[in-house]
Amino acid sequence: MKNNLIFIVFDSCRFDTFAEAHAPRILRLGEPEKRYSYASWTVPSHTVYMMGASPHTNPRGVFASEVYKKDFVRWADRLNIPDISFKGFVPHLSLPAFLKAQGYQTNALVSMPVLNQTTNINRHFDRYQLMKSHNDFNAIIDELEFDSATPSFYLLNIGETHYPYTLPGEGNDLPIIHGMHGVFKHMDDLLLKETQEKPDAKGDDFFNMDQMLALKEKQRKNVEYLDGLFDKLYQKLPSNTHVIVTSDHGELFGEDGFFGHGPVIHEKVFEVFFVEGRRP
Repeated sequence: MKNNLIFIVFDSCRFDTFAEAHAPRILRLGEPEKRYSYASWTVPSHTVYMMGASPHTNPRGVFASEVYKKDFVRWADRLNIPDISFKGFVPHLSLPAFLKAQGYQTNALVSMPVLNQTTNINRHFDRYQLMKSHNDFNAIIDELEFDSATPSFYLLNIGETHYPYTLPGEGNDLPIIHGMHGVFKHMDDLLLKETQEKPDAKGDDFFNMDQMLALKEKQRKNVEYLDGLFDKLYQKLPSNTHVIVTSDHGELFGEDGFFGHGPVIHEKVFEVFFVEGRRP
């Protein structure tokens, strides 16, 4: 019998944030690993994952092609389908396309609007849904459906670990940062301001380090909140379900003058956690 597959992505969750969190339910799946994302923001990272490439290890002294080979071979155990290799994903290089060809029902429930159903990532999915709220994993769990006669694949994009790190029902007084964490924030106004601004004028104040540390701590607490929902998740999943829990990229909380992710080259924005295993 083929295994169901649930691929869960905690959006923006740093490796060290997850490592510092108390997450015993998630860790019932297996030992957490430090891995590395192929990209520093949501859309390209999810796109690579949906090509069938997991966040990668970083071994020295080996050919890069061997890393890919070992990664794709893992799908045989995850899905309980023998003899899977990289060639099995050609020519589409698409995990949902490969699974559809294997008889799977393919689903995506996403929290981040940047992954909405009109984007290119929505290919080869039978069901693709942008959730009403960006931060409600509990509602996502309620949407999971399984058919004993047909194996299912779900991509779940979870937003509680993404800025502004709010849980359902919580408010916040944080600055609104548009686009890729501020890259496009009032761009025209900023250009005009730079031509008029006096030397002693103050810029945005959301780079206060005390606030940055508080945001990182809130991300950690939200990981623990999400972990608390895994009991409900496990009850919903059939026993023959393989679960992957990871992140699409990290987040900078003021380190070396960076906040956020996207157009950032820094090790913390590429370090992600990775946990996988059969449903406990």
